[in-house]
Amino acid sequence: MFPGVQKSTWSHDREARAWYFHRFYDFQPDLNTSNPQVQAEILKVMGFWIQLGVSGFRMDAVPFVIATKGANVKTPVGQYDMLRSFREFLQWRKGDAIVLAEANVRPKTDMRYFGHDGERMQMMFNFHVNPHLFYALAAADSRPLAKALNATRPRPATAQWGLFLRNHDELDLGRLTKVQREKVFRSFGPDKNMQLYDRGIRRRLAPMLGGNRRRLELAYSLMCTLPGTPVIRYGDEIGMGDRLDLPERNCARTPMQWSTEPHAGFTESDRPCSPVIDQGPYGFEHVNVAKQRRDPDSLLNWTERIIRMRKEVPEIGWGDFKVIAARDPAVLIIRYDWRNNSVLFVHNLDETPREISFASGVSGEAGKLLINLLSEDHSQAGGSGRHKLVLEGYGYRWYRVGGLNYLLERSDIDSFASPRNPR
Repeated sequence: MFPGVQKSTWSHDREARAWYFHRFYDFQPDLNTSNPQVQAEILKVMGFWIQLGVSGFRMDAVPFVIATKGANVKTPVGQYDMLRSFREFLQWRKGDAIVLAEANVRPKTDMRYFGHDGERMQMMFNFHVNPHLFYALAAADSRPLAKALNATRPRPATAQWGLFLRNHDELDLGRLTKVQREKVFRSFGPDKNMQLYDRGIRRRLAPMLGGNRRRLELAYSLMCTLPGTPVIRYGDEIGMGDRLDLPERNCARTPMQWSTEPHAGFTESDRPCSPVIDQGPYGFEHVNVAKQRRDPDSLLNWTERIIRMRKEVPEIGWGDFKVIAARDPAVLIIRYDWRNNSVLFVHNLDETPREISFASGVSGEAGKLLINLLSEDHSQAGGSGRHKLVLEGYGYRWYRVGGLNYLLERSDIDSFASPRNPR
């Protein structure tokens, strides 16, 4: 699991005089989840936290949690019904709580974790789209990303993908080709101490993108407008950096930078368990919540506004999507259709401006008008029905198709044969 760090998944405990299995580090022994008593104890733990008011759980390393284990197990088998048991217990205790699953699996097995009827995990992190998203940012090429989006299109109607940029682990590039992987390494983690386990990059987003505000906005805009629900890692909303002097994944797990107080206002302890970033441009005296709250143009306030706008476009979460040909690999155009409403998003992945021409794909007069949701820069199609846009480097546009009377146009049920939404 951790090349160069962990040599074996079996270790001997001197006190117990027995061998034990650990998928990860030797201080993290695996539990035999096939044992009914272990499963019952897991439900007790879930019940404890539900009673305290949590809204759900992030389930780590799901394929390994549900896999059969033992010295004689050569080919682990996934016990998928276990996921349904966890789901049923959770919904029985709190109907609106969810499980967000971390399952770094191939698209062909996604439905085993969701359940074909949506009876297992409510949400899953989209690990297939994530590395292709970073390749798109590195190479200004949206084509592999579009293929990844189509590969993960199937999902139950009651389930959803969690779209993310960075998390608390390394950026895993194992799904990319060798050429693609080398491109991402050169762009975002060229030094050896920025890489981890021969497969990924251990940096936070802001330093990966060189602190470029336009590029950061582009990345967040993409995350918020790709199919699924955006998941933002703590600190990314203020552009936190990393400490490469810390070992392995710990470099991106430094305390949240709240203020200019000692230890960034995170703790009053004289001996914090993890050191704060206290030097360089990403030090807590320069990058912190208190400072950015007072600045209307800060990344924090921009992120708040973009989240608020994301909540006003439910088409992304509920609708079907279509990638529209832009005739330029550096430009990604994607449209969502839901209940007779449509929204359309355009992103320029390159640092140089792009001029593009495209048709919205929505029939009638509605398709000729694109209302910009972030500014007054609207678009009216020409006589040919095509829109012409000039996108600045790392530019992005959020459009509602047909005007702002969408609530009046929205149908009560999903329609797959609407004149506004041809299939």
